[in-house]
Amino acid sequence: MSHPNCLTAHRICVLLVDDQAIIGQALARMLETATDIDFHYCQDPTLAIRTANQVAPTVILQDLVMPEFDGLGLVKYFRANPSTRNIPLIVLSSKEEADIKAEAFRLGANDYLVKLPDPLEVIARIRYHSSAYIHLLERNEAIRGLEKANQLIRKTFGRYLSDDIVEAILDSPQGLALGGEKRWVTILMSDLRGFTSISERLPAEHVVAMINIYLEVMTDILLKYQGTIDEFIGDAILAIFGAPLTREDDAVRAVACALEMQLAMQEVNRRNRAAGYPTVAMGIGINTGELVVGNIGGAKRVKYGVVGQNVNLTSRIESYTIGGQILIAGSTLSACGDALRIDDQFEIHPKGVTHPLRIVEVGGIAAPYHIYLPEKPLAQLYPLATPLPLHFTVLAGKYNGQEQQLGQLLACVCLSECNVDNIMAELATTNPLERLSNLKVTFPDTSHDSASNYAKVTAVLGSDPPRVRIVFTTLSPEAQTLLLEVCGAAKRAANTAINSPAISN
Repeated sequence: MSHPNCLTAHRICVLLVDDQAIIGQALARMLETATDIDFHYCQDPTLAIRTANQVAPTVILQDLVMPEFDGLGLVKYFRANPSTRNIPLIVLSSKEEADIKAEAFRLGANDYLVKLPDPLEVIARIRYHSSAYIHLLERNEAIRGLEKANQLIRKTFGRYLSDDIVEAILDSPQGLALGGEKRWVTILMSDLRGFTSISERLPAEHVVAMINIYLEVMTDILLKYQGTIDEFIGDAILAIFGAPLTREDDAVRAVACALEMQLAMQEVNRRNRAAGYPTVAMGIGINTGELVVGNIGGAKRVKYGVVGQNVNLTSRIESYTIGGQILIAGSTLSACGDALRIDDQFEIHPKGVTHPLRIVEVGGIAAPYHIYLPEKPLAQLYPLATPLPLHFTVLAGKYNGQEQQLGQLLACVCLSECNVDNIMAELATTNPLERLSNLKVTFPDTSHDSASNYAKVTAVLGSDPPRVRIVFTTLSPEAQTLLLEVCGAAKRAANTAINSPAISN
């Protein structure tokens, strides 16, 4: 009457756990006439979980009174064990007290029988509970089968497409064919500022946890705005609007999405602080242009993606951002019309582009979205009593410059002590610097980790002598402490000095 594994054929399978062999024999006789039921007996309750894992029952019967073993505790063990958590459990006991029955149900029992019950009743209850469990198993198998059938689709399009896009692809008989086509799309790329340096100071599990917090929040927003997530590249996200489905408002939705992503960084950092992680800031670049989009790869590995110069250009635009910024190309601005709040605009000369490129800093979008970033206040930089010397090199793209230069911090301000991106300073240099130049900074105290100190030139203030405004995008903990102390002392001195207003830029 036994079966090595009852689930292989989805037969009804009973496992009885009872220390009395006579009960096992009695129940076996009761079930002899039921040819659709397989029976297994375990006399040692300490082996109950192991036996259940081996025979995979569709219903478990167990005693409550066993020597040196708490029957109610066994109910808890069955419910805590992943492989038996959902298996129907019938308590078969000589105890009839209502409080014991209530406790058994509270701990997860599905039924309660006083032994020895009538054979017809036992068989009826076994069949009733087993049928529901077998139905659950069949449903789960059907789901697994469906998932297996859709495996190619999942590999091709990933887990990060909105439902309407997936449905549109599946509606097309050629949806999975290899190949591509040229499309006019809007590309969004985001990146966490200074995250590489942060990751070098944290345990690997903390780095992964921080990235997961960030990606979880951003993925929900991207799907909300029907963006297609093409790639996660560490802490960077590449998303496209306009493929595989093209809509008239692709560029507008991309900008609205970027604005909501920036506002959502408050939630990301709330979770980071709650977990004891450092806060982070994000930059976003957006560009609109023609790309080749489609299924790229071979028979064994296919990916829906984009190829073209405009992807690289979007990456260049994003590299000019500081934390909290959204920079868009002029092509995206033209596609959005008058819906955007423009906070700044300037020309850049990205590598590989023949002519200067106009980019715009976006601070908000009008109807129907009405999403706005807080307007940036006019920053007051407080003069330092003694200029702070430093060395810096100008970075060319992602490559370090070779020539080290001497500079002096003349004034600074910390707009928010919880985010290093908000430490702003005025820097005097020997040679002129261009706006948006990236600097690698070394402080005179060698205890400060120069490999973790970076800044971006956000404004040119003067040429004789050369002066620029910089924002520190990445600071080592030691350098951050130094600058916070310097900024705090400068602000206190300015506030107490008579007729000495702060420098305003």
